[in-house]
Amino acid sequence: MPFYHKLGQVPHKRHTQFRKPDGGLYSEQLFSTEGFSNDYSLLYHVHPPTVIIGNDDPVDISPQIAEDRMLKHRSFEGFNIQPAEDYLKSRVPVLVNNDVHISLAAPQQGMQDYFFKNADADEVLFIHEGAGRLLTQYGSIPFAYGDYVVIPRGTIYQIEFAGHNNRLFIVESFSPVTPPKRYLSKYGQLLEHSPYCERDIRPPQDLVTIDETGDFLIKTKKKGMLYGIHYGHHPFDVVGWDGCCYPYALSIHDFEPITGRVHQPPPVHQTFDAHNFVICSFVPRLYDYHPQAIPAPYNHSNIDSDEVLYYVDGDFMSRKNVTRGMITLHPAGIPHGPHPGAVEKSIGKLDTQELAVMVDTFHPLKLTVQALHIENPDYVMSWAE
Repeated sequence: MPFYHKLGQVPHKRHTQFRKPDGGLYSEQLFSTEGFSNDYSLLYHVHPPTVIIGNDDPVDISPQIAEDRMLKHRSFEGFNIQPAEDYLKSRVPVLVNNDVHISLAAPQQGMQDYFFKNADADEVLFIHEGAGRLLTQYGSIPFAYGDYVVIPRGTIYQIEFAGHNNRLFIVESFSPVTPPKRYLSKYGQLLEHSPYCERDIRPPQDLVTIDETGDFLIKTKKKGMLYGIHYGHHPFDVVGWDGCCYPYALSIHDFEPITGRVHQPPPVHQTFDAHNFVICSFVPRLYDYHPQAIPAPYNHSNIDSDEVLYYVDGDFMSRKNVTRGMITLHPAGIPHGPHPGAVEKSIGKLDTQELAVMVDTFHPLKLTVQALHIENPDYVMSWAE
């Protein structure tokens, strides 16, 4: 993240003696997602975070690929993903490549007797339905409808949901997720023309130090395998931390749309940046105000990117028969645009109340077996007059 944050107790100087009330040393841990060459945080544990007392047999959770080459528009009914009690078991991969995995989840409860760590990927959890708290070594982050919860790879966390009806759109990034570079100063501050600022970013709060000895299971995802690693101390035994690498939340409702006299291109909606893909937010906004403006998006050729739209809520003037939780995939290589009649219908409209998340990838996506089970097979022909 572009700004420094601190919770709890930390020593005056890093990498120096920091002693407990009984005279023993706290255990310092440097946390970074790119070695020693990027943002980092320093955490101070009551016990060393290295005490492994057991290992379970790993389980293969790699996505099952159904199609890895395609050139047609696709649509999927995201809410047809069935709810599952367990948070991890509820996560269903739909579209994947070597840069990003896009999944859907309908968990009925969080993690009751384990913790989770994604050792491969940063995670962006978009909360479509439900509310709760992300619990981490850094403190807790309350979340609700419309929140992006950004979790750096390697973060140990638990999730508590307030109820049983939860819907998540999950993006796993195999590179760091950051704000777009064009919105950052050379020192890392979000600039005046950015559609959100540091005030909108919600870092962890309410750090609670849990000093417990026992058997604590951390399910760790690495290279498509899920490893059950048992530790002898509670992972949330942190008395303090500081730095610039930590989980946070940002509400899509705090994203301020950029508008113009004529239709603005998709990059104005960009919210996050990563290697070979971007995440964008489509939010309620005024339409273009040129007297001859056409609010509907113009037809455009996807030559360099696959475009994924996840429809959240509202009225989507460029598409017919949109349902909540629907995913559309418009692959690189063929043009796409508004459905028939949408252009004329949009003329004269003053605003839109649409809410959606878009992921544009610069390498082709592959369909999973689960994606085929929720596909609308007739979508590719929906542009026919």
